[in-house]
Amino acid sequence: MTSQGAFSPVRASSRLWPLLSLNFFMADFQAGIGPFLGVYLLAHGWQSGLVGTVMTIGGVAGMLMGVPAGALIDQTRRKRFWVIVAGVCTIAASAIILLSQEFWLVAGSQIATGASGAVIIPAVTGITLGMVHQKGFVRQNGLNQAFNHAGNMVGAGLSGLLGWKFGFPAVFALAAVFGAFSIASVLMIPPKAIDHAAARGLKEDDADAKASGFRVLVESKPLLVLAVALAAFHLGNAAMLPLYGMAVVSNAQSNGPWFVALTVVVAQGTMIIASLIAMRMAEREGYWLVLFISFIALPIRGLIASQLMVPWGVYPVQLLDGVGAGLQSVAVPGLVARILNGTGRINAGQGAIATMQGLGAALSPALGGWIAQLFGYGVAFVVLGCFAIISIAVWLGFRGLLKAGCSGSWLENASLAAAQEVRGVEPKDAKR
Repeated sequence: MTSQGAFSPVRASSRLWPLLSLNFFMADFQAGIGPFLGVYLLAHGWQSGLVGTVMTIGGVAGMLMGVPAGALIDQTRRKRFWVIVAGVCTIAASAIILLSQEFWLVAGSQIATGASGAVIIPAVTGITLGMVHQKGFVRQNGLNQAFNHAGNMVGAGLSGLLGWKFGFPAVFALAAVFGAFSIASVLMIPPKAIDHAAARGLKEDDADAKASGFRVLVESKPLLVLAVALAAFHLGNAAMLPLYGMAVVSNAQSNGPWFVALTVVVAQGTMIIASLIAMRMAEREGYWLVLFISFIALPIRGLIASQLMVPWGVYPVQLLDGVGAGLQSVAVPGLVARILNGTGRINAGQGAIATMQGLGAALSPALGGWIAQLFGYGVAFVVLGCFAIISIAVWLGFRGLLKAGCSGSWLENASLAAAQEVRGVEPKDAKR
């Protein structure tokens, strides 16, 4: 691109291994002790309702930061810097929880973690787009997610082992080690390997292209449908894992850190396979079916979880979690990037979608936690699983509108299709 004369596609392609390494190590770096938080607080005398409330506070913080964080990443040329800052803040927040379990201190740490997560995700997405552009994004994002899930799996397995032998401080120490490798990985990506115009979704054949206004985020009908479907899904999905861990551990049927680690390992191992399958499906058929399958997995998971609150039940419950989350980890950022290509607001759009996901996810722990406390874990799992029925209905009801946006053929004329789709017009030239 003439406006980015320092950018070199050849150089970018030679730096993809550091990008994959970043995705591997940032998984544990980003989460800190997050997956173990519920069991950790239960061990310190907290009730399930209060645990859910503090998780919701962190989720709300991440939700509110979604669009501003995405807009920041669209604008800044220091994307690597913000990955580092956000990750370090997450590790510091985790350390606070180890020092004190006072409600407002724990709540403050979750606010910092939620805000940091809102920055890391669009930053890595933007870096990826800037390195491989739209034509390479489907495949590279699929590989990114596979490495990210592998990092989560390895990190959770090691955390469970270390937590079992040495306690929760060892879980934090491991997150800090992964953090150091994450920083090294992102610093191995040269700034000149990132095309910042492509990273935000400006038209690649127009050196003078300017970003659209933020109205594009509310005028894009496919983006709005996607947001509603994902909000309903995450309202049911977000609380499922921590509640399932608490349900089994509270019955003294399993060791806390080890069981939580097992739930994560099973899910993340499945996500590796699911993300690679999603990549192949998106290349051949587009994203509609990928997301539809992900929505179907949740009601089945909720029903099984309500009946199998025993240690071995983790396998079917978390295999289904891996299917849903693994497919969405590839399909959601890929579809947003495709819909908003040419607008210059891709990462702001990613943030807007993350906000809607966060809205559902923020309410989910409090809702699930109080239902479990009042009516039991079994009822909570069934109710949470039923929220995905809303997602399925929306996805089927707006299938005609979504068809063009989810079509793999948009790779060939993404800029024209995105501009027409923003106005609610079905692209006439897109191949079926």
